[in-house]
Order: sequence, then C-alpha cells, then structure tokens
Amino acid sequence: MGQLDNRIALVTGGSSGIGLATARRFVDEGALVYLTGRREAELNAAAESIGERAVAVPGDVADLASLDALFATIRERSGRLDVVFANAGGGGLAPLARTTEKDFDRAFDINVKGVLFTVQKALPLLPDGASVILNCSTNAGRGVRNMGVYNATKAAVRSLARTWAAELASRGIRVNAVSPGPIETPAVDSLAGDEPRAQRKFRDGLVESIPMRRIGRADEVAAMLLFLATDQSSFTTGSELFVDGGVNQI
Repeated sequence: MGQLDNRIALVTGGSSGIGLATARRFVDEGALVYLTGRREAELNAAAESIGERAVAVPGDVADLASLDALFATIRERSGRLDVVFANAGGGGLAPLARTTEKDFDRAFDINVKGVLFTVQKALPLLPDGASVILNCSTNAGRGVRNMGVYNATKAAVRSLARTWAAELASRGIRVNAVSPGPIETPAVDSLAGDEPRAQRKFRDGLVESIPMRRIGRADEVAAMLLFLATDQSSFTTGSELFVDGGVNQI
C-alpha cells in the first residue's frame, strides 16, 4: 500500500531532473501523475519511462491558454487534483550590467507568472485538504552573484507560498515551498554554458560551497516532496523546507 494511493497529482516541468524524479516517486507510492512541459518528445519519453500511471500533457506554464488546456484534460480524465507540484522554472547567469529585458521577462514569465496561474487554475480541481508545493531555491534568501533576476523570482515564489497558505487555510489546503540546493540535473551544467572546462569549474565551486561536499540527487528532493504531498505533513503549511546539504543552515 502506497502513501499516495488513489491520489491525483500534477508535476509541471516533469520531463527531467527534479520533476521527473518526483513524478516517478509519486507513481511508486500509488498516485496517478500528470506531467507537463514544453519539450513534447522529452516529456512523452519521461512518461513512458514511468509507466501507465504517468500521463504526459505537453504545454507551457507561461502560456495561459496552454494551462487552460492542461486543466481541461485533467478535469475530463480525473475530475480533481490532490497534489500540485509547481516545479517548472528556469534562469541563467547574468550580472546586473548585462541583464536584458528578455532575460527578465523570460525568468518572471516562467518562474512567477507560470507558478501563479498554475495554482490559480488548479484551485477549482483541488478538494479540501489538498497539497500545493512550490519549487523555490536556496538562492531566494541569498546574495548569489550573477543570479539577481533568478533569485528575485524565487524570492517571489517564497512569498506566494506564505500568502496562499494563509488564503487557503480555511479549506485545509496546505501550501509549502521546497528549496533545493545544487542538485544533479541537466540545469546544473546549462548554467555554466556549453564549454566543458567552464562546467567543471562551476561544479567545483558548487561542491566547495556545500557543507556536505557533494551535489545532491533529484531523488533526495523527491523524498521531501513526498512528505509534503502526504498526510505526514498534515500540520505543515507556509513553510520552506531545504534540501541543500546545509548551504542555508551552516
């Protein structure tokens, strides 16, 4: 018997990394999981790798029409959502002097607008007692050089978790944020660009900054998400839980 038997879950940004690891863990615990993401072929491959209880619905969380289509599919096929993991996000490295309007708009469209409207449009499908989890970042409360715009988006997400937790408490809907530190995902190397030497230097710097002296695994974040998705966290809301090897605590 799984911890999520008969539950319906949505994972945005589910084609790789933390999203994929979480979808796989949720399915292992008995949930039916809807995955969404912009890269259709990769998303379909991710769902196929999990099995028949993973349903791929390609789409872009920054596009409201795409979100409408996603939730129409969930409503038609399942009628409700018990867990929402608003995971889709992205960002790059750029100092203040070289940040462009395009950098700003892209990061806020995906990381803030996408999260806000994902949760808003999920509300009619959420029964009382549902769980909403937002993917934040250890950088939300830190001054990490060259990541000003990304960090600002994640600080906004952290603020939204507090506000929505207050707004939805009367329905017993819990809203929490999970803040991963450096995690072994495709996004880690992409932050440093395409040059292998730059990627190695970037990784070495990350490891040096982590008290546990290693980069985390996506399945370690998924374990925390499972806790937040289940009744094990029934008295936890508005919280930010860190999976960062001690970066923000030590």
